[in-house]
Amino acid sequence: MIAETVCSAVSAAGLGIAAVTAYRKRFLAAARIAAYALIPVGLVMTGVVEWLADTAFSPTAWAGFGVLGLSWVIFMTTRAVERRRGGTRKERKAARAASEPGAVAPAASAPSLASGARPATRPKAKAASGGDDDFSDIEAILKKHGI
Repeated sequence: MIAETVCSAVSAAGLGIAAVTAYRKRFLAAARIAAYALIPVGLVMTGVVEWLADTAFSPTAWAGFGVLGLSWVIFMTTRAVERRRGGTRKERKAARAASEPGAVAPAASAPSLASGARPATRPKAKAASGGDDDFSDIEAILKKHGI
């Protein structure tokens, strides 16, 4: 009963603000405010507010929300573990089969870099012929910036 009263008061206040906005010749804004102001009354008339009030004070409903939260946490944990391992079991099996000599894994089951999977190995660094080549790139960058 109190929820319906509060929703009606909110709608009345919103419609009042819409009327003042329309008086100031801002009709588009007034129409939007009126649309938002009518939502609480619509929710009361459809029974959603009563359902929400019954749900808010129901221990069974809160237990259900807890179960849903627990399932979400379990799902996200398994996804995180799957990402740390480098993909699904099927993708790891395909990668292992591809690394064995003489075995060719199907292209569709191999993990691709476009799907966000990490490469199995790091790209090899360029072999430097001498110690000066390593620092020549750094020197060039520093000279470019005037350092």
